[in-house]
Amino acid sequence: MATRQEARQEVSAWRPAVTGVVEVFHAHFTEYAYPMHVHDTWTLLIVDDGAVRYDLDRHERGTPHDTVTLLPPHVPHNGSAVTPEGFRKRVLYLDSTHLGDEFIGAAVDRPDLRDPLLRLRVGQLHGALVRPGEEFEAASRLAFVAERLRVRLRDADPSSRPPLADPSLARQLRELLDERLVDGVTLDEAARLVHAHPAHLVRAFSAAFGMAPHQYLTARRVDRARRLLLDGRSPGEVAVAAGFYDQAHLTRHFRKLVGVPPGRYRLSGGGRLSQAGRPPQGAASGA
Repeated sequence: MATRQEARQEVSAWRPAVTGVVEVFHAHFTEYAYPMHVHDTWTLLIVDDGAVRYDLDRHERGTPHDTVTLLPPHVPHNGSAVTPEGFRKRVLYLDSTHLGDEFIGAAVDRPDLRDPLLRLRVGQLHGALVRPGEEFEAASRLAFVAERLRVRLRDADPSSRPPLADPSLARQLRELLDERLVDGVTLDEAARLVHAHPAHLVRAFSAAFGMAPHQYLTARRVDRARRLLLDGRSPGEVAVAAGFYDQAHLTRHFRKLVGVPPGRYRLSGGGRLSQAGRPPQGAASGA
């Protein structure tokens, strides 16, 4: 039989296919308190409900709702709820891909960052990580999160940005995404192939085309799915043939971009055209 404490714990943990992310950990704790411990990774923490108090480097710290907490590797810390209602948190454990050891000292001194934009971006990153098939989006969002963390830890102006204009780089990425429409490409691989930093690559593409690379890739895949559906293929077949993770992944984006689920879209016209070259009466227009 579960104890009272165990009954009031909710935990979800997984390892996504995103470079730099060792583990994603979502939890709701009430009575549980972490003893002193260490990680060999960076701990990036946001608290959605309640608050956590913890000790880091012999100093008492806290995580108000609007902060982002970054705990460095190899530095002991603990943690417990501030109120009896406990806390709900989302955590990323990151390796040194995006944050090197040179930032450990700054993170020990300033682990709790009051930065609304950073807080928003970390939340958006978690939103991508919980959806299977959105690894390209998650990697893009992680690149921006890591970039802002580095800026904050260097005491630089967080509003500063690298130059946006780089249309040649943007075109190279677009061509690569078109070539790898079905098989896909990771952000790290794309950055290597076009010789650019991942965050700069995403920013250049967004500035040039008015949408993020993952949005462009998804839209192109939905377009491909539409054609295949009108050829009479089933949504399950189309999901694989268009580069989606599974049928649910296809349905989520298809409904968002087209307005109806793929099965309904397919049945609306049955893939048949009239002699005049127009869809049969009642068919989707394809707009």
